[in-house]
Amino acid sequence: MDIKGIDYNTQREKLVMPEYGREIQLMVQHACSLPSKEERLRCAKSIVRLMESRNPQARVNNSDAQAYWDHLYLISDKKLDIDWPYDVSLAEKFLAKPAPISYNKSRFKMRHYGRLLDESFERLKSMPPGEERDELARLTANQMKRDLANWGHGSTDDEKVADDIARLTDGVIQLDLNEFKFERIIPGTDPIPMKRNKGKGRR
Repeated sequence: MDIKGIDYNTQREKLVMPEYGREIQLMVQHACSLPSKEERLRCAKSIVRLMESRNPQARVNNSDAQAYWDHLYLISDKKLDIDWPYDVSLAEKFLAKPAPISYNKSRFKMRHYGRLLDESFERLKSMPPGEERDELARLTANQMKRDLANWGHGSTDDEKVADDIARLTDGVIQLDLNEFKFERIIPGTDPIPMKRNKGKGRR
């Protein structure tokens, strides 16, 4: 409902840089309307000083005073005709939207094991036999069993883990359940560390 005499924000001109407020935008419009370049420059300098007091963070973020002149250029819709004390040709970078973060669309073979274990499976495939691979296999197998328990998976027995790790490493890792002993798994506890110093196996 519109009430006569009330100035609604939705009816006003959109602010180019809201952090400076509508008063600054109106001052810039006034500066653009001044008849001489000298007057416009004097007015612009006064506006920049006021902008600096309104938004001191701009100087901090950009390390010098040029940021305010860039902002002034943008607020004027590039129409302020003055001898600019700085090169404002790249000012539009302040209005550029950040590039969207790409979403990783790679698919996990078994989502309940997550990306960390997926990377471990790939690493195990290419590692030469030895203590380091045995240690990573031990850590991976125990983490797999923990993940199954934390996800409420129907089966958390040793055979399930042994079968999964064999399939997910293309048969490279074959756990001998007669020899391999899993750590005691308590659902909901913190995961075991997956990062180990290279060449330092557990004694």
